[in-house]
Amino acid sequence: MKLGMSDRSEQPISEPARQPGAAPVLWSSTRPASGTSGAAPGPVSIEARHIHKTFGRYTALQDVSLTVNDGELLALLGPSGSGKTTLLRVIAGLESPDPHSESRLIFAGRDVTGEDVGQRRVGFVFQHYALFRNMTVFENIAFGLRVRPRKQRPSPASIRDKVRELLALIQLESLADRYPTQLSGGQRQRVALARALAIEPKVLLLDEPFGALDAKVRQGLRRWLRRLHDTVHVTSLLVTHDQEEALEVADRIVVMNHARIEQAGTPEDVFHRPASEFVMDFMGSVNLFHGRIEGGKAVFGPLALDHAGAGAVDGQTARLFVRPYDLHIDRRNTGKPSLRARVQRIQAAGPQVRVELQAETGEAVVVEIPHPQFRETAIAPGDEVFVALRDAKVFTEDYSI
Repeated sequence: MKLGMSDRSEQPISEPARQPGAAPVLWSSTRPASGTSGAAPGPVSIEARHIHKTFGRYTALQDVSLTVNDGELLALLGPSGSGKTTLLRVIAGLESPDPHSESRLIFAGRDVTGEDVGQRRVGFVFQHYALFRNMTVFENIAFGLRVRPRKQRPSPASIRDKVRELLALIQLESLADRYPTQLSGGQRQRVALARALAIEPKVLLLDEPFGALDAKVRQGLRRWLRRLHDTVHVTSLLVTHDQEEALEVADRIVVMNHARIEQAGTPEDVFHRPASEFVMDFMGSVNLFHGRIEGGKAVFGPLALDHAGAGAVDGQTARLFVRPYDLHIDRRNTGKPSLRARVQRIQAAGPQVRVELQAETGEAVVVEIPHPQFRETAIAPGDEVFVALRDAKVFTEDYSI
């Protein structure tokens, strides 16, 4: 048996606000109910059908199909090179998909496959803000409105009211006359969001918007973004490689790998019911056990699971994925299937106690336990313990259990 561990300040931001007496922001939709998966019932805002994209010999997207519901915040999640940013750029019109008889991009029922970025009316927010350094916060937000063709351009009074409304929404009313260099990173990113929303886009595209910020600021901003989305309800696509960000912010998550979609579903579906080994591994730290099917059971050294899955045959390789918090430590053998191990190191700083062990077979295993359980168990480095499974996921070549 082989085992291994696979890992992967600003002031708090309150609820988005409007000026007293101001009309609501002019977007409306309904957030999909929690627990839905796939393409939830309701109006469809974006549909990408059979999208292919290559750069020379490199395949960036291979037969990708995707549906985004009206008013939904969907996260495109995956490692670098998985195709998520290319898909976002194709949807935006910044890249053209490869010619293919079945490839289509549909916005609210309208085929926009041949339209350029200016015709699609999308709002962009990038990782590095892209604010105009010689313009104030107010002028940055107003820019998209001021450069419209004369017949489509709002009046100066309307632009002023719109910018003030957005400044209230992002809680930066007092900073309207400052320049980007006088703002913090989190404040700049809020200004970038307001500028993207000023044109009332049909779709808001966010490409790693918090990637340049430190962890504490990112945490506050993503909570703020979720609340902002619940206020404006504009259909949004968020590209990120941060699993925690996607789980916290998105209505649905699309996990990408090697130019394809591995799984699409609610955060709960993707995290608790992974469709593939890649999704299980990518969504958080896991212990990996290598074994095989014997007598209808999945056997991993001293551990054996009763249900090996329909279609599994003896001798077939199997892999057991267990998250650190789904393992239980006992000081003595309780009679349950367990793995004998010795405590190597204990890290008690943090919300959970991380216990690093060496299995009887010599490989490393990591367990995370609550502090009360740690105090009750009273384990220490050098102690022999027994590790049992609470929950696990078994994958064979063609099946998952």
